[in-house]
Amino acid sequence: MPTNAEIIGLALDRITSGYVFPQRVVEIEGAIRSQLAAGAYDTLNGLALCEAVTAHLQEVCPDKHLRLLWQDEPQSTDPADEDEGRAAFLAMLRAENQGIHRFEHLEGNIGHLDIRRIADAGDGARAIGAAMELVAHTSALILDLRECRGGSPEGAAMWCSYFFPDDQVHLNDIYERSTGSARQYWTASHLPAPRYLDRPVYVLTSAITFSGGEDVAYTLQAHGRAVLVGETTRGGAHPTARHPVTEHITVTVPTARTISTVTRTNWEGVGVVPDLAAPSDQALEAAHKDALRRAA
Repeated sequence: MPTNAEIIGLALDRITSGYVFPQRVVEIEGAIRSQLAAGAYDTLNGLALCEAVTAHLQEVCPDKHLRLLWQDEPQSTDPADEDEGRAAFLAMLRAENQGIHRFEHLEGNIGHLDIRRIADAGDGARAIGAAMELVAHTSALILDLRECRGGSPEGAAMWCSYFFPDDQVHLNDIYERSTGSARQYWTASHLPAPRYLDRPVYVLTSAITFSGGEDVAYTLQAHGRAVLVGETTRGGAHPTARHPVTEHITVTVPTARTISTVTRTNWEGVGVVPDLAAPSDQALEAAHKDALRRAA
């Protein structure tokens, strides 16, 4: 069984080689090794060790995706297979109906879509299109991301594409440390359902909304296409790799960062701030009321 020093050393190796901001890794490594030398981890193991190291990581570098995670079930410590990881991600989305939890037709011909995950743009395109068919003739749409915990950047771009008239909108870029280049994300030219244009769009957010859900909320807000209602989101804007350190411990390392074409930054560490603040459990009512007012 590896010692705590060995576990932390392996995790720091992954952070040093992969973290999206290489200029921060000397500071990160110095802070964690200082804690190790001071005996901060001597009496800890398992979940408690992961929580302590994560807290110290985020003290020196407040990146919500930079973490040590504990899993009760043992995992393989072989290098992650990207194809296997993607297959598991797609299988999870299929089991969760491509993240589409519920559709409601509210009073006043207002559509409400409850989205819990952002599906892959390929595997999930038909499901996203089916959801957009259901709201195609509504007077306004409420896109509910209050329990959306993440998903695919390509899927986020597809969801956003429905709210713009063509393929000429440059939504954002994702810069990859490994390549030193940025991948551009534009609205799609062809969609399996009608675009949702010239009508109000509301996006509901909460303190749970994270990562891919934040991507959709931030992008639509930045481009002036939606009104955000609810709470400031968690603040995770960095696509992340997962590396097994032991059979029970994984280090998650942000390897890329989103860059909005409008703001030239992102929501990392600060969250997406709503236009209309409301407690999460009151956000739907507030958005519905505003949509009815605008339709009157």
